[in-house]
Amino acid sequence: MTQPNRVFLYAELQVSAPFTEEVWQEANPAMQTVTGLRNKTWLSGINNHSVGGFYEFDSVQNARAYAEGMLSDIAKSINASLSIKLFDGDVVAEASKGMSSPYFNAQQP
Repeated sequence: MTQPNRVFLYAELQVSAPFTEEVWQEANPAMQTVTGLRNKTWLSGINNHSVGGFYEFDSVQNARAYAEGMLSDIAKSINASLSIKLFDGDVVAEASKGMSSPYFNAQQP
């Protein structure tokens, strides 16, 4: 089975603190060093203060390494429950282009 060249990771931390500048200003520089991470869209839960993101990685291996390493460590350090799901970005490429997804424009692999 061929591994996808585009992997989306959805992550959500169950916390009860609002999304503030302190959250992303500290996290963004650290995440910019993550191997294989192409981009991240931050997510903040409406009426529940969950925090998370939608990430694009270049491989399943790099997405798993992030989830099982840095992301898991963050969840433990703030005593938060963590939910993670991985998605195959290659198999949905044509359907996503048809919906004008910003993740599937002409400049991206």
